[in-house]
Amino acid sequence: MALWRGRDKIIISMNTSSLSSSPRRLVILGATGSIGHSVADVIAHAPDHFDVEAVVGGQDAKALAQMAVRVKARHAAIADDRAYDDLSALLSGTDISVAAGLDAVIEAALRPADMVIAAIVGTAGVKPTYAAVSAGRTIALANKECLVCAGAPFMAAAQECGAVILPMDSEHNALFQALGHRPLTSVKRMTLTASGGPFREWSHAQIDAATPEQALRHPNWSMGPKVTIDSASLMNKGLELIEAHFLFGVQADALDVLIHPQSIVHGLVSFEDGSVIAGLAQPDMRVPIAHCLAYPERIHTQVTPLDLAQIGRLDFAAPDLERFPALGLAYHALRTGGALPTILNAANEMAVQAFLDHQISFLTLVRSVGQVCEDMTRAGQVSAITSIDDALVVDAEARARSLSILNIFRTHL
Repeated sequence: MALWRGRDKIIISMNTSSLSSSPRRLVILGATGSIGHSVADVIAHAPDHFDVEAVVGGQDAKALAQMAVRVKARHAAIADDRAYDDLSALLSGTDISVAAGLDAVIEAALRPADMVIAAIVGTAGVKPTYAAVSAGRTIALANKECLVCAGAPFMAAAQECGAVILPMDSEHNALFQALGHRPLTSVKRMTLTASGGPFREWSHAQIDAATPEQALRHPNWSMGPKVTIDSASLMNKGLELIEAHFLFGVQADALDVLIHPQSIVHGLVSFEDGSVIAGLAQPDMRVPIAHCLAYPERIHTQVTPLDLAQIGRLDFAAPDLERFPALGLAYHALRTGGALPTILNAANEMAVQAFLDHQISFLTLVRSVGQVCEDMTRAGQVSAITSIDDALVVDAEARARSLSILNIFRTHL
């Protein structure tokens, strides 16, 4: 297998056997999250095509044990070493081996497999995914932080080690399919779409007073809490812009966002000749998951067929950066480069958790992220990220600065 970016196009070579000749062996990182459950559903409806080597979870031993049994995994690893006894007890009487701790997660990522599904949420997914990349594995990437925090060293390692990166996020997967094998020099623009989240038509004052419960009511998608809050602020789309830059090698001025409430068009590629190719699908993560798991083949899923006549209309609008300043922060981080995307992501993770814990308001979430970015830029802490270790050091520094700023905001509630 090999992935490399030529001067004008992305080239992917996968020397895997066809699905019809032998099952594709998988490792699922983040198996207990929303992506993991969708992966399990795709596998369940194509049982002859996939074989699960290992599943990895964070702290929930019961959920991980249930998933391991559901997908008939050979091995289960949980990040929280305190959960080892519970996981072992839950899987006693099965042939599923058990391990716990951060080293066990990385070891699971390196078990023999044709594909590693990287779906651990947050920076916790960076090290195990990077380990799989460094081993030259094929990665179905659903973890944004790998590229937002450490995009340059991550993609450099993929090229050096012959790893394949397949984008599993719906927007990047749509761009990947729309681009096909066309040269990047023919691309004028790549456009990501955003539903606008639950606050798309809310006023600035209403958004500021929003509760976590309101922010978690996404109109179209079923996702984990962190991603859902990011979708409500449009930070999710900002992080996806940064991810697209590293995945496709497209510069900031050739990337943009459209608000599209129906979430049917997931991405558009505009070419120099004036043509535009769009990726359309139901707002269902099983579509990009199935595309990645079977690539370059296609498999059947239980996704409801897309009926455009029934949908009737597709609406698009430019994002309002005054009501949703998080997207503007992400654009600035992308254009500035260096460590600023890493800082942005770390500060956002901290602020999202504080908001979910009812400690800050929704717009204070975004203000605190902006303050961290501004402070660390002023302090000269935005040098280029050249390694995963660099990224994690900056991440820790940004979290410490964010904690100080959040403490100030908390005292003014």
